[in-house]
Amino acid sequence: MFVGYARVSTQDQNPELQIDALNKVGCVKLFIEKASGAQRDRYELKAALEYMRSGDTLVVWKLDRLARLPLMS
Repeated sequence: MFVGYARVSTQDQNPELQIDALNKVGCVKLFIEKASGAQRDRYELKAALEYMRSGDTLVVWKLDRLARLPLMS
């Protein structure tokens, strides 16, 4: 099963573009969060990971929606 995770960084941002994309690829369950990528307490991400079972796939619109990426040197 595909489990979707959408995140926007501020309350002013709208996750609809991400939600539409996750629905189009067949995500059965969506978890939506409004939190900075630097924030440690990501309750919806934690809930998504706890919801998932063996064989499930976590789907994100872009990798930077999941976590901050380190700079490459």
